[in-house]
Amino acid sequence: MIYFTAGESHGPELTGVIEGFPAGLHVSVGQINRKLRDRQTGYGRGYRQKIEKDEVRITSGMRHGVTLGSPITLKIANIDHKHWGEVMKPVGQPDPEVAMREVKNPRPGHADLVGGMKYGHRDLRNVLERSSARETAMRVAIGALCIQLLHQLGIEIAGYVRQVGPIEADTGHLLSPEQIEEEISKNDLRIVDQEKVAPIHNLIDKTKKEGDTLGGIIRVVAQHVPAGLGSYTSWNEKLDAKIAAAVVGINAMKGVSFGAGFDAGSRPGSQVMDPIYWNEDRGWYRKSNHLGGFEGGMTNGMPLIVNAVMKPIPTLYKPLHSVSIDTKEEHKASIERSDVTAIVPASLVIESVVAIELCRAILDTFDSSSLARLKRQYHDYCDELKNY
Repeated sequence: MIYFTAGESHGPELTGVIEGFPAGLHVSVGQINRKLRDRQTGYGRGYRQKIEKDEVRITSGMRHGVTLGSPITLKIANIDHKHWGEVMKPVGQPDPEVAMREVKNPRPGHADLVGGMKYGHRDLRNVLERSSARETAMRVAIGALCIQLLHQLGIEIAGYVRQVGPIEADTGHLLSPEQIEEEISKNDLRIVDQEKVAPIHNLIDKTKKEGDTLGGIIRVVAQHVPAGLGSYTSWNEKLDAKIAAAVVGINAMKGVSFGAGFDAGSRPGSQVMDPIYWNEDRGWYRKSNHLGGFEGGMTNGMPLIVNAVMKPIPTLYKPLHSVSIDTKEEHKASIERSDVTAIVPASLVIESVVAIELCRAILDTFDSSSLARLKRQYHDYCDELKNY
């Protein structure tokens, strides 16, 4: 399975294309739209989310709600484009009377300056429109489709927020995806520790008044993943490496780890490796999961635990020092509409890309043309592993 996305933040729409998705999956568009709505929520979000009402349109690859095996095209309209029609229209010249909202003062931490240097743009809006996190709405839509396929195979997945700024909001207990979903539905921060809701709200409010932004830490848990996805035979076939690349490919992600993550570097091996057990009912298993479900670049049958570190959003309402690309005079960085923190929607985006990479690994391993055939091969494989 391969996929790509296209579209600018204030352009007419976002587009996603998926090739290699199996035929025969009954798709719930409502479930995709619920994920899109969840991405727009969360304490600390900005005004843009009140404008957009994200809903997916599927224009190819499905008939009467069932996938055909042909390329799937998804589209999400940018409602805010009506305010940017002349500025961002894809073809034709703009009305000369319209202010072009050019960006000349690059924002530290964004793609603005380096993107302008690379592509030769003299208006940095040409960079920031595509480098905007608005693009992640399409990855959530594609991920929601993949989550439905994983569910057909008995694999469940959930992402949540472990930390906002300096405040940790994880109970320290590894919960199942079902338990995670139950807990995070009780608040607008997607955290499992309900006692931390008020302190984090206060932190976000304080940070907003100061014109600053916040990052945090996210965790994704996937359960009932069989052993053997990925491969040790070549570095570019390791599934944990592919997931790490997908996570860091999300805006503002600056670190990714599995299981105990960076804490493993300060522990002896006896406290990091997961001893192996076997019994007739379970087959092969571990009693601990410090390695986050991976050994040798392959899944080992334990739950996948993926951690990600998100930096604070670079757009500050008290902007940092910058320099005009035209005059080279010192200025404050440009200000674009932004959030105090996007850690809440980011947990959904990371959940989505992990689901996408799991789907890709499964569809690369088994016959991906038909869902019925895929399920037969997949379950036969799981039975084979149990009896190894």
